[in-house]
Amino acid sequence: MTIKAYAGTYQGESAIWLQAGSYEAAVLPEIGANLIAFRDVVKAYHFLHEPTLEEMEAFKARPVIHGIPVLFPPNRYEDGKFPWKDKIYELPINEPRTGNHLHGFVHNIPWRVEKFSADETESQVTLALQVREGHSVYTYLPHDFTIRLTYTLDASGLHQRIRVHNEGKDSMPCLLAFHTSINAPFAPNSQASDYSFKMTIGHRWEMNERMLPTGEFQSLSENEEKIKVGGISPFFESLDNHYTVSPQNGRNYMELTDSRAGVKLVYDVGTSYKQWMIWNNGATEGFFCPEPQMNLVNAPNVDLPADQIGLVSLEPGEIWEETGRLYCIG
Repeated sequence: MTIKAYAGTYQGESAIWLQAGSYEAAVLPEIGANLIAFRDVVKAYHFLHEPTLEEMEAFKARPVIHGIPVLFPPNRYEDGKFPWKDKIYELPINEPRTGNHLHGFVHNIPWRVEKFSADETESQVTLALQVREGHSVYTYLPHDFTIRLTYTLDASGLHQRIRVHNEGKDSMPCLLAFHTSINAPFAPNSQASDYSFKMTIGHRWEMNERMLPTGEFQSLSENEEKIKVGGISPFFESLDNHYTVSPQNGRNYMELTDSRAGVKLVYDVGTSYKQWMIWNNGATEGFFCPEPQMNLVNAPNVDLPADQIGLVSLEPGEIWEETGRLYCIG
């Protein structure tokens, strides 16, 4: 089995490539440490929504709907502000339509490659974003901290480990998500109509006209109830919805089944992610985004218990860490 980790390019951008058996993956250090490709080269499966060469400029301008972007802090914040302890954080309003801040500051800036390596069983890359005074992120989140992201590829698939370390002298908010973009279809001889999915969703949050949660739940539709058990298309209707997580059998996951190819892609994320976001680009076939989020949209501005809405505080020296995995069955 060929196992390699090496520096190369992806559509003209600097990339670290990993190989392990039939699998390969690529991460873009200069564009938010985005894991832009995960493939089975033997079966010609492309699991993630990748930008074409013609789409690269648009991707670099808005690197959110391809690969696995890191959102920190994720999703929307009312009027670009939120309270934390005795501070008010002020973020740029970058979504004029809603008057909110959207998606944070780390998905479109360079990360540092700490190391990449391979041995007889796996290949691996670790990237880090160290924030200190003078860093662009520090302008809006004035804390000393490091986000460290490791991807490992082996014969069983792709493993992800994310860690946030508060290296400062005061508590900081830890609000994070992945805007994961999954192809449907991912197999070359399949169509979107061959695909159905399952996710460990719980309740749907009610959103107002600014796409901010009211703090109330809405009843799931009959089709949304089917998401919990599987067997429904990821494009059954336009989805731009936020849900609580309801683990099944101790796991928090999305499964995407290709009935034609007889294969199932599993996206297994940790139970530290208390929320799921599902976005399917207006029910446009081709890809959809099952997004694991630590926190509810606008969480610091929502008057609900911190544990319920995933509002995590890191005290000085503390570390938050979670893992995820993408792999195939069949």
